[in-house]
This record gives sequence, C-alpha cells and structure tokens, in this order.
Amino acid sequence: MNKRLSSYRELRVYQLACDLDLAIHQATKTFPPEERYSLTDQVRRSSRSIGANLAEAWAKRRSPAHFVSKITDADGELQETTHWLGRAHAYGYLSTAVLAANEAKCSEVGRMLGRMIAKADSFGPPTSET
Repeated sequence: MNKRLSSYRELRVYQLACDLDLAIHQATKTFPPEERYSLTDQVRRSSRSIGANLAEAWAKRRSPAHFVSKITDADGELQETTHWLGRAHAYGYLSTAVLAANEAKCSEVGRMLGRMIAKADSFGPPTSET
C-alpha cells in the first residue's frame, strides 16, 4: 500500500463488496414471496456480512492474527454468497447473465481478500512515528 488509508471505507475491496451487496439486493427483489425468509434472507445476509467483516477487520488491524481472522470470515461469507447465487440460478430465480455478473464480482472480491491475507502486516495502523 502506497498511501495510508484512514478508513475501511477507502478500501477498494470494501467498495466492491458493497457493490456486490447492492447488486444482490436488487436481484433478490424478484425472488418469489415464499423465499423471503429462506433463500432471499440467506443470500442478503451473507452478502452484507462481507463488508461488515471488512469493517471489523479494519478495527482489529493492530493484531495481524485478528485481522486475518476477520478477513477469513469475510471470505467465508463470500463463499456462502456464491453458493446461494448458484442455488438461486438452479431454481430459476436468476438468469445466467445475472449469475455470471455477480460471480465475477465475487471472484474479484475473493482475489482481493486473498491478497489482504497474504499482506496482512501492511494493513497495520500507522505507528506513532508518522
């Protein structure tokens, strides 16, 4: 990282996770009413949790182990989201194009999370010397 960020909101991965969350929220508006408390709720919750875990990771970045743990949680929620998107497509609730677009977003977020885990030390808070 070249520039020190002052907030998790500045993380590109956080911004992409929020874009994914919004896309999924929009796509699930067309799901059948009987899925409201099951599939709709599940995929919305997991997609929302990606960004929430990133925010928590930012708060825990003084400890690389805690930071990595929360990023790993974000990745777990991402994988769950991908699973639910696949199920929604299988049930005929998502078109192939919408599935592909959202899976591409999931892949990009996943790659970024992986890089964050690999470079966890670079996300630490500024030292008192700066």
